[in-house]
Amino acid sequence: MTWVDSVRQRARSSLSTAGRRGGPPPFTPNQRLAPPAPPPVVLVDKQPSIDDGIPRGIRVAGAWAWRIVLFVAAAYLLLRVMGILRIVLIPVVVAILLAALLEPVAAAMRRRGMNRSLAAALVLLGGLIVVFGGLSLIVQTFISQFDDLSDQVGQGIDEVQTWLANSPLHLSQAQVNDAIEQLQRQFMDNRDSLATGALSTATTVGEVVTGFFLVLFTLFFYLRDGESIWTFLCRLLPRGARVPVARAGHYSWHTLVSYVRATVLVAFIDAVGIGIGLAVMGVPLALPLAALVFLGAFIPVIGATVSGAVAVLVALVTQGPISALIVLAIVIGVQQLEGHVLQPLIMGRAVALHPLAVILAIATGVVVGGIVGGLVAVPILAVANTAVRYLVEHPTGEPTPDHEPPGTEPAGEDDDEKDDDVTDDDEPESSTVELPADPAPR
Repeated sequence: MTWVDSVRQRARSSLSTAGRRGGPPPFTPNQRLAPPAPPPVVLVDKQPSIDDGIPRGIRVAGAWAWRIVLFVAAAYLLLRVMGILRIVLIPVVVAILLAALLEPVAAAMRRRGMNRSLAAALVLLGGLIVVFGGLSLIVQTFISQFDDLSDQVGQGIDEVQTWLANSPLHLSQAQVNDAIEQLQRQFMDNRDSLATGALSTATTVGEVVTGFFLVLFTLFFYLRDGESIWTFLCRLLPRGARVPVARAGHYSWHTLVSYVRATVLVAFIDAVGIGIGLAVMGVPLALPLAALVFLGAFIPVIGATVSGAVAVLVALVTQGPISALIVLAIVIGVQQLEGHVLQPLIMGRAVALHPLAVILAIATGVVVGGIVGGLVAVPILAVANTAVRYLVEHPTGEPTPDHEPPGTEPAGEDDDEKDDDVTDDDEPESSTVELPADPAPR
């Protein structure tokens, strides 16, 4: 039986081996299919560098320093490019200011069904009639009073010389005459430089004429297609930035309109007040001087001071020191009325800028762009203030809660009001704001 069992087991083992010969061989992955072996970890000692011996504060300061240098260099290049293109940029900026003043009239005409081109043309033509009509009146007044003004200036200079001789300064007539003769000699010695200045003035006149027509051309299309132009510019931005930038421009535009309206009204009141005072005093060229005050009022702080000084100087050389002191009192009184009553009442909270920011903006504008730079510095600052504050507070482009432009109240007042209104127990209410799909701010 033992022999039989062993034979049976050997037979079964042979059958089992024969059955396995028809199946697939075992799978063994080759080197190309097998996952690569993990690379060996090599520990390398860090070599010492110069930065290891520098304190962290100095390294941070150095990193900030080269970035600031790049920023200053970029700003310098931008200013150089602006200086090269000033003949184009200045008319464009002036056209924007005029559009802020005239666009509400054109918009009212369009709402009444008037064609866009016709409304823009009529508003532009009306503005030209007002400007040239005022200039012609001022020129005619100056020409008609020129002869009398020459006589009064001669008499006024004699009176000023007499007053200087009898004043506490105790200037003798010979000293006054020597000063006048020295001025005459300097004038004769600098005739060549004056001639060169005349040539540069002729070049400036050519630039002014070019800029004038460029302002007219640009202003017409601002009044006609300003909304479309802004929408086109916003569509050039990345999709996520279109709505925030569009709404920031919308609020900035309304800030600019409020600023221009308030400035024009305040300048008109200043000109009327000082002009009436000059007319009552019998000072010649009262109307041209009032027009100068009106134009000077567009440059806050500095413009009113300079135009008032010119009025006092004219009164001094035409009517003497007493009249000049009275005119000075009139100018100071009107400016005090403007600063403490008209500006807070008329300007209101349309543009809330710190006085230091206004002064620095005007100084920078005068240095960069001369008189025109000082004229547009404050409006640019007001617009930038509104846009930046809106984008900081509403980065996703939702409208403000009161639908008013931000930046119309000083930041300190906003913070104080928030501190007073919000307590620890208050919880902000959630609200959903639906943004326009294709905003077209103006």
